[in-house]
Amino acid sequence: MVKILVTEPVAPDGIKIMEEVGQVDIKTGMTPQELVACIGDYDALLVRSETKVTREVIEAGKKLQVIGRAGVGVDNIDIDAATQKGAIVVNAPEANTIAAAEHTIALMFAVARHIPRAHAHLREGHWARQKFVGVELRNKTLGLIGLGNVGSEVARRVQALQMKVIAHDPFVSPEYAANLHVELVSMEDLLTVSDFISLHLPSTPSTRNLIGPRELALVKPTVRMINCARGELIDEQALCQALQEGRIAGAAVDVFAKEPPVDCPLLAMDQVIATPHLGASTQEAQVNVSIDAARQIVAVLRGEPPRYAINTPLIPAETLSLLAPFSGLAVVTGRVVTQLMEGQASSISISYEGELAQFDVRPLKAAVLRGLLEETSEERINLVNATIIAQRRGLKVVEHKDPTCQSHPSLITVTVTTTTGSITVSGTVMRGEAHIVRVKDYWVDLVPNGRFFLFSDHLDRPGLIGSVGMVTGSADINISSMQVARLKPRGTALMILELDEPLKDEHIQQLLSIPDVYTAKIVQL
Repeated sequence: MVKILVTEPVAPDGIKIMEEVGQVDIKTGMTPQELVACIGDYDALLVRSETKVTREVIEAGKKLQVIGRAGVGVDNIDIDAATQKGAIVVNAPEANTIAAAEHTIALMFAVARHIPRAHAHLREGHWARQKFVGVELRNKTLGLIGLGNVGSEVARRVQALQMKVIAHDPFVSPEYAANLHVELVSMEDLLTVSDFISLHLPSTPSTRNLIGPRELALVKPTVRMINCARGELIDEQALCQALQEGRIAGAAVDVFAKEPPVDCPLLAMDQVIATPHLGASTQEAQVNVSIDAARQIVAVLRGEPPRYAINTPLIPAETLSLLAPFSGLAVVTGRVVTQLMEGQASSISISYEGELAQFDVRPLKAAVLRGLLEETSEERINLVNATIIAQRRGLKVVEHKDPTCQSHPSLITVTVTTTTGSITVSGTVMRGEAHIVRVKDYWVDLVPNGRFFLFSDHLDRPGLIGSVGMVTGSADINISSMQVARLKPRGTALMILELDEPLKDEHIQQLLSIPDVYTAKIVQL
């Protein structure tokens, strides 16, 4: 009989499901050392958000087949270690969607009408109605940053409140947004016109501190900020300063950069409403996440495919030697497209040329979509759900195979068509290393190495490169390498500078003010 370990409280409904296939042991409050000491006896592990499933825990789990997360985020699980160990990681990405959406709206009402402070004031024996005059939600503009599962449910519900809803999410089709009666706008427009702003994004390197001093300088002084997604999305110090200076009216947060928050200045401010990460804390959501996670654990233990696998299915052994190096390349290619594109995406084309065309490339399709969508999707994208997530966002994905390739033995090309045009990026693997070899119509050779790159479209003319160098020099930022690709002499060209540090917005504006410089974007590879 298999053994399943549960380390945090979950609804009994899920426990009963798992008891159908094995022995379920509930051991809450264990220290990391205690978990490492006992995990070797178990075939499956079910956690929520507090248990840290580290590499040490996974390596000690000699029998471990599956790790279940009763919830959405899997930040507390070392996915790479689990994959290397051969343990499948599953979660419950949809089970608490409604709970999170409703909590967002609850906080929006609370911050608009000063409900917590008014309640506390009344209980202290005061009757000061004039002190707590609020604002109505009707006819106000709600800006949603991220239009995934939770953001979409929020949009559906506030229609009944007669709010205007706008959103920023590059990877949502205009048709999908229109069906929700949501207007897609740029990030800057959302910040400048919204009366309420709600965040619905995952925490990634590029979304951390997404709302910082620059963004808070753009908002109305009457705006109210709501965050039920991830604490890392907002620069908490910048938010405090904006509140202190009266540059925003209030904030409601359910999540913090560090949880539980220690000496967080937000908690001492009257303009802030805070809850202890309650987005998924409803009776219904707890039951749903318990059932969803338990069913998938049972499926894996029975040898069946789980519905929401984070790191499966594994690449077949016969194709592993070829596809494995291209999986990382596919993700990077998608990330480059995301950082260079403009407008709203409507369709995605993925081409596989050369040797790759002979194989089942579904894992590469999932990897490309992960690179494209990981900054806007609340779900971790994998082979199981990649196509579903793209379809849910109204994106058409087309794949092409061509066994011939003139430039390289194998080539992956990703083209995203948007409301403003299209962007194409190609990549290959050389000497076991990923290379970006084409951007738009230009052939280049970039090795993703975690560094910052300046991409600039410009007119090929004498002196222009020197003018760009003057800007980076004045910014005290070193250029470690440079590439220039052109279609013809004195025609359009693409310059790519590898930088030790990213340029600030003010430096980007200086570059764009140089005659014949058309675009300037920082891309992290």
